[in-house]
Amino acid sequence: MSDVARRVLEVTAQCILRTAESLPSGFDSAVAAILATEGRLMFCGLGKSGIICRKLAATFSSTGTPAYFVHASDALHGDLGMVHRSDTVVGISHSGGTEELVNLVERTKRHGATLIAMTGNSASALAQHADVVLAYEVPEEGGPMGLAPMASTSVALALGDALAAEVMHCKEFSAAQFARVHPGGGLGKQLTTVGDIVTMHARRGIPVVAESTPLLECLREMSDKRLGMTAVNAAGGAVGILSDGDIRRCLEERGSDAFVATAGELCTWEPRWIAASHLASEALGIMEEKKITAVLVRGTDGAVAGIVHLHDLWGLQQI
Repeated sequence: MSDVARRVLEVTAQCILRTAESLPSGFDSAVAAILATEGRLMFCGLGKSGIICRKLAATFSSTGTPAYFVHASDALHGDLGMVHRSDTVVGISHSGGTEELVNLVERTKRHGATLIAMTGNSASALAQHADVVLAYEVPEEGGPMGLAPMASTSVALALGDALAAEVMHCKEFSAAQFARVHPGGGLGKQLTTVGDIVTMHARRGIPVVAESTPLLECLREMSDKRLGMTAVNAAGGAVGILSDGDIRRCLEERGSDAFVATAGELCTWEPRWIAASHLASEALGIMEEKKITAVLVRGTDGAVAGIVHLHDLWGLQQI
């Protein structure tokens, strides 16, 4: 690595560490303003700052705070009509003196929206007219000639991510909520909940029989619901689980006499349970540890709310 490349990294790292050690004085106010926003967050910037805005808007949107990006020039040519008094506008500009963004300030205030300024110049016009200022310190960019935005854009991005993380924490944004807005790809699979899988089986219904049900009827129920097992309800409220493996063993051991056996005789009366709110990967862990192929899902009333089968989780093993 050349000295030039190393210097950019060192300067950027030092600036981010300095910001972490001493968060801008307006940080808590910015968090409070975002939490109080009844509408949406609008991120606005130009050039490299605009790219940072686009990324931060995506981060907030995917973590429970509706947000969008508008280019500062586009905002002055009609897009500002999207801003409502219930919104909060986050303007990002290292210099704080970008003409388009400064022009945006007055019009944003006229709409009655809250304005948060993220800038490297606390004395700039953008900062002076904002409701909340997040002023960071970047004495140099780190690159050759110090002209291209490098350290400043990295600090703005890191500070914006820190803001998003704090808002997530205050909102108690959960993994389940995250999964709902990230349904695709490996991430979505990792965050699939037990409840999601139960919903997939809802149309077929939950396989369940009484403890007195004969073996042939158990087989019909298992075949109809296509899960290779069934829950077993006892008169006293106990719940067991009967798998196709239990039936095979009975047939091997009893031969033709197996057909007079009942679900209560063949099932396991102390099955493994999991709550619908838990991640599907937890159910997979239980199955691997106990060497079983299905786990019962307990509803809020304590009854069987569904069943998770190993077949449902095979895709998770590839993540």
